[in-house]
Amino acid sequence: MAGDFDVVILGGGMGGYPAAIRASQLGLKVALVEAAKLGGTCLHVGCIPTKALLESSELYHRVATRGQEFGVNAEKVSFDFERIATRRDGVVNQLYKGVQFLMKKNKIEVVEGKGRLRDRNTIEVGGQQLKAKNLIVATGSGVKSLPGIEFDGRFIVSSDHATLADTVPDSICIIGAGAVGVEFATLYNQLGVKVTLLEGLDRLVPLEDEDISKEMLTAFKKAGIDCRVGVKVKGAKKARDGVSVDTEQGEVWARQLLVAVGRSAVSKEIGLEQVGVETHQNGFIKVDEWMRTSVESIHAIGDVVGGYLLAHAASHEGIVAAEDIAGQRLAPMEQELVTRCTYSHPQIASVGLTEKQAREKGHEVKLGKFPFTALGRAQIHGETAGFVKMVADAKSGRLLGAHVVGPSATELIAEPALTQLFQGDAWELGRNIHPHPTLSEAVMEAAMAVDGHAIHF
Repeated sequence: MAGDFDVVILGGGMGGYPAAIRASQLGLKVALVEAAKLGGTCLHVGCIPTKALLESSELYHRVATRGQEFGVNAEKVSFDFERIATRRDGVVNQLYKGVQFLMKKNKIEVVEGKGRLRDRNTIEVGGQQLKAKNLIVATGSGVKSLPGIEFDGRFIVSSDHATLADTVPDSICIIGAGAVGVEFATLYNQLGVKVTLLEGLDRLVPLEDEDISKEMLTAFKKAGIDCRVGVKVKGAKKARDGVSVDTEQGEVWARQLLVAVGRSAVSKEIGLEQVGVETHQNGFIKVDEWMRTSVESIHAIGDVVGGYLLAHAASHEGIVAAEDIAGQRLAPMEQELVTRCTYSHPQIASVGLTEKQAREKGHEVKLGKFPFTALGRAQIHGETAGFVKMVADAKSGRLLGAHVVGPSATELIAEPALTQLFQGDAWELGRNIHPHPTLSEAVMEAAMAVDGHAIHF
């Protein structure tokens, strides 16, 4: 490789390639090492393909089950999963080409192959040594399973397998009711698959506000999803041309088993120990708010550092790291400002503290809540279930958290997130004039409800 670099980045996913672009924008010479494809998990087996699948299933389900309600007569509505998969792949490929173009546009040297740290300034790729003043580790995460349950890609599958599948089973059992589990439960349910959803904790989406969990359980039961919480899984095995899942409450049989119990850091065998980068016991790399590791010349970003394992969090961390390396710090990484989005039906989105977390941190809180059923645009849209909930500090009025469950929740969360970035108060969000009729009015009304000033509820 001709010449040394200012920065070499190990991993070209949603953390690595934005870090490379930002570093290049700041005048640094950058190399990016990727063993598979640029874009990483999010682009190829995560965010993008799963949402493409959900877009198709949502359209099919809406027309098939509610067409007449909207005056749309569509007889014998059916879906072609092969074409759904083809569209999924087309979306991914188009975006992949876009990332490749961005690397060329920003003059980033892309090195294909599996990289490993050799010292604090060197990454080795296939016998080739890339030297730089600074390194960024962005190796991401991988799917986890449960003890005694091994993926075979056919009967027992991970989210990676399910995302890239070309067919759907007639029944499925899903272990794990976090974001991944409820998204796939939605996808399969909308396509007519019999879904059993198992969660070891006492509620669905257990990391969300408790009111969100209650609403999701109600919605999923209404949709016909067999939801079982507080269920401990003991094992699973192939049985009767399907899978038998052994739980403390008895056997659950389905044609296929999807294990969606989280992700683990890809931090082994990449040379971290050799160069002295410290990790937590669970394998995630220790970093500060500027994404600096225990080794001065090495930063780490994305899923491999823990926190919220989300693509947009990784991208932001990459930008923070690049700016820190370039000596142009703007603002540190703050996990509490990361928006969390789940593309189930109904959608879920949140930012900041839950009501329980706010109280545990010693805040005296006041709440604002507004149901979509009271909103004109929700009535027009035909999606009136769910609500917007605001959590504010009772003394200062500062917005501490926002939680949405319902139509377009993942779009609506951006405004409360901006309010928190600016350390704004709930009344400021509520006094912002929102267009009518829109779903965003629910955000305004919930913010106004914090002080008892909601107009339409």
